[in-house]
Amino acid sequence: MAEREIPEQYLSGYAEILAEVSATGRRLTRDELASRRALGELAAEAGHGLRALVSAHLTAARTAWPRTPGPADDALAAVHQAVDAFAEGYERAQLLAVRQEEAARREFIDDLLYGRSDLGRLAERSERFGLRLSQAHAVAVAQGSDAYDEGAPVPRQVERALIARFGDRSVLLTTKDGRLLCIAPGNQDEVLTYFAKQAHAATDGGRVAIGRPQPGPGGVVQSYEEALNALELADRLGLDEPVLHAADLLVYPVLTRDRQAMADLVVVTLGPLTTARGGAQPLLDTLTAYFDSGCVAAEAARRLSLSVRALTYRLERIRKLTGANPADPAHRYMLQTAVIGARLLDWPAQEI
Repeated sequence: MAEREIPEQYLSGYAEILAEVSATGRRLTRDELASRRALGELAAEAGHGLRALVSAHLTAARTAWPRTPGPADDALAAVHQAVDAFAEGYERAQLLAVRQEEAARREFIDDLLYGRSDLGRLAERSERFGLRLSQAHAVAVAQGSDAYDEGAPVPRQVERALIARFGDRSVLLTTKDGRLLCIAPGNQDEVLTYFAKQAHAATDGGRVAIGRPQPGPGGVVQSYEEALNALELADRLGLDEPVLHAADLLVYPVLTRDRQAMADLVVVTLGPLTTARGGAQPLLDTLTAYFDSGCVAAEAARRLSLSVRALTYRLERIRKLTGANPADPAHRYMLQTAVIGARLLDWPAQEI
């Protein structure tokens, strides 16, 4: 593509400066350098390419050269000073524009994820960043051992992988509170799945949660909150899966929707375990392993590094203390629900 012709205004006074410097051998004054920087800023704001601008300066220098009687070194030094000052102004304007764009992007992302902006205005602003909020969107959140900022190596690595695989798919990759976020149209599951794979690897085994697709301008914040809740649940429940889907964890918010009722169930059902020697935690861990292993005693014993006989003794102790038999289907649901509630409420570490 051919470069646009550079207007003469960005070379204003340049030939005159070269002529005078060549004749006198002096260096450019502070005001002359400032004028070059100012013109560089204006040229950058107008969208002209730096390569074409430098070429225009060199062409103008060649045109003025026959009229400069002084030593060539003085003229070349003047060209160097003028072009360097011009480029400095150009780069300063570009850096300012980048920072303003980053600030606008960060403000948009904050408004989008907090849902605190007018939804109509938010939808208008979103198109600037490649999102159409009239569609459903889903959000994936990756969390590693370190906090990640915009422009850091890990987010750039994941972004390059996504672009190489999918190109422009109306996907927004960003960071928030030290986590990596990927916002994608709700019908593009493959994008979020690939993001989860790349983010898990880039964060050295970090965990990724994917919210459900949600419609409309407010859908992004809903999906984002679902993903955050999934990460929190995984921490509380000690889940090992590297990728969590909020749709698979919906039962847990339901169980804790009435926190007081769940707390009562935990205290009434599992409270007697606190009278055991060593406290409630070892027996609670036993129930957790037993239920997580599908109520297979041998597998639960392996997970706890116990003999099957020792595990059986613990289960019998639980039955005597609580009056509920973990092996009895009639009692199992109540016990398992109470165990889940204890993990969600961090009991017995936290008093409820």
